[in-house]
Amino acid sequence: MRQTSILFARIAMMLAAAVVGSRQAQAIEPETVRITSDLAHTGPFTALLFRPKGAGPLPAIVALHGCGGLLTGAGEIRTREADWAERLVAAGYVVLLPDSFTARGMREICSGRERKIFPDDRAEDAAAAAQWLAQQPFVDRRRLGLMGWSHGAMTVLWTVRRDFMRDAQFKAAIGFYPGCREIAKLPDWHAGVPLTLLLGEVDDWTAPAPCMELAKREGFRVVVYPDAYHGFDTPNSPVRVRKGIGSLKKGEAHVGTNEAARTASIAEVMRILAAALRTP
Repeated sequence: MRQTSILFARIAMMLAAAVVGSRQAQAIEPETVRITSDLAHTGPFTALLFRPKGAGPLPAIVALHGCGGLLTGAGEIRTREADWAERLVAAGYVVLLPDSFTARGMREICSGRERKIFPDDRAEDAAAAAQWLAQQPFVDRRRLGLMGWSHGAMTVLWTVRRDFMRDAQFKAAIGFYPGCREIAKLPDWHAGVPLTLLLGEVDDWTAPAPCMELAKREGFRVVVYPDAYHGFDTPNSPVRVRKGIGSLKKGEAHVGTNEAARTASIAEVMRILAAALRTP
């Protein structure tokens, strides 16, 4: 049975829209925590913690921001990450968003051609975040999930590699539109965690083809959304051409919301997490 699932059907997204509906996430205030761990060799970092009501122990998600950073220039959490955090909390998950940049003197790494922090560095942050969550009395350490976007999804690929984490373990991992070209060059890369990648069919920043080939080789799931660009799940972000991207020779790519893909991906994420992190 073929393990890689590539979905191009618009009807699937219409059905997902009916499931998700137009429910809006409720605004909640996060708590800022500082994480210091021997696992994170780049140094201590801060993270935003979102908690549902109730004592727990509850399932928890580590969510990894993209190259633009977790925070805007005004110090506010970015819309995509805030929307997902509030949505996940409303579904009963603790959510921890590590900020891999701010405490290390960076705001974003999208525009630079020479980067000082890489996905394998941030994988250590993800492991440290899981370790921190596992020590909290309101978290069920047996029910941890991982997700990330773009550079954060590339970090997901480094985090789930077999035998990387030896303490707290993730039960499921989800990556939105990562770049897979470099990780696919590693002959010894194998996912040690159930993994799903959610990709845009027409993404011209991180092209879906290398991820699809990697999935075919390794047997994890891929879902491809038609007519969707990079950042298709960001709420209320009209498609535009983003310029000054340091990792691309031409320096520009399309980014923005695809409502059908956004709705379908929300339903997909909720389904994956519910199946993987349900009460044992």
